Amino acid sequence: MSNKKISKVVLAYSGGLDTSVILAWLREHYDCEVVTFTADIGQSEELEPARQKAQKLGVKEIFIEDLKEEYVRDFVFPMFRANTLYEGEYLLGTSIARPLIAKQLVEIAKQTGADAVAHGATGKGNDQVRFELGAYALNPDIRVIAPWREWDLNSREKLLAYAEKHNIPIEAKRKGGSPYSMDANLLHISYEGGVLEDPWSEPEADMWRWSVAPEDAPDKAETIELTYKLGDITAINGETMSPATVLAALNKQGSRHGIGRTDIVENRYVGMKSRGCYETPGGSIMLKAHRAIESITLDRELTHLKDELMPRYASLIYNGYWWSPEREALQVLIDKTQEKVNGVVRLKLYKGNIMITGRKSDTNSLFDATIATFEDDAGSYDQKDAEGFIKLNALRLRIQNRGR
Repeated sequence: MSNKKISKVVLAYSGGLDTSVILAWLREHYDCEVVTFTADIGQSEELEPARQKAQKLGVKEIFIEDLKEEYVRDFVFPMFRANTLYEGEYLLGTSIARPLIAKQLVEIAKQTGADAVAHGATGKGNDQVRFELGAYALNPDIRVIAPWREWDLNSREKLLAYAEKHNIPIEAKRKGGSPYSMDANLLHISYEGGVLEDPWSEPEADMWRWSVAPEDAPDKAETIELTYKLGDITAINGETMSPATVLAALNKQGSRHGIGRTDIVENRYVGMKSRGCYETPGGSIMLKAHRAIESITLDRELTHLKDELMPRYASLIYNGYWWSPEREALQVLIDKTQEKVNGVVRLKLYKGNIMITGRKSDTNSLFDATIATFEDDAGSYDQKDAEGFIKLNALRLRIQNRGR
């Protein structure tokens, strides 16, 4: 890090214990002015207390920004066009939020004349990588401060002692509060720590915050229809909605039917394995439905190419490379494939299950019933052609195995 003195830093601030301590610690150790930035990306928390806490701590420049529409429109929807899953299971709810926060940190730093940004991610996790790769990509000269890699306040007790010493107002932990480390936004809520650190331990029933257990979900299925344009959902049951409104509505519908719970052991970019549980009700519906509309509108080879590229695309997002040239290049290809992904998908939600019951596209369907039918196809497909096709494809196999 440069030895040049830091005069002003923009802190990603939640108003909780960690970031409140970081705010005071930055002033003490860097003798700098601190600007706070709090992002509303649908975490379902009242954000005004963060403003009030920052004011009590003497912060002069406080930014609280509603980013929900930008988050879904410019980050979540583009990711779902690729049917993205990390290691076959994780819908990347935390990962995809980080590049947006990094973008805003850098923009506010420019706006306020700050020469550094700071975050509260620990030195063991992926978020430190995501925040910092994003910040450096968007401003190569920005300085990044990561207190968890510098200080010795490595326990809740030490953080509380520091807060008391420096008169930092901290709400007492509520009785019965969650023992888990949680992160929430409009796409998902995650849980780590506590009993989850033993991968054999089953998650406690009262851990889940958003969804009912599948066995407690309604006994009657709910049918919904999703309208797609250029690979994105534009309406639910015929009602046009904005991107954030679409995801919020699907979250509500999915949660009601016990959809979207996952329990995963994943490989972190920093090298360790980590066990986490996630609730992604709306995202789970979006993934299933998007594959359904693609099944009738996307060419076979394009479908297979997307499936081959998806794991690489997922790793780029998980590892913090959203702003990399390779991710941007892949996005251009992915978006090109979506030009004819238009139509309607009908699906049924029932006790943790998502069942596709119909898909149609009036303008872009590649499904031709006159060819696919098992009935008389009136000469639209000559079955005799298959013999030559098979023999040509079998030629190398016959040559290889001749004489065995």
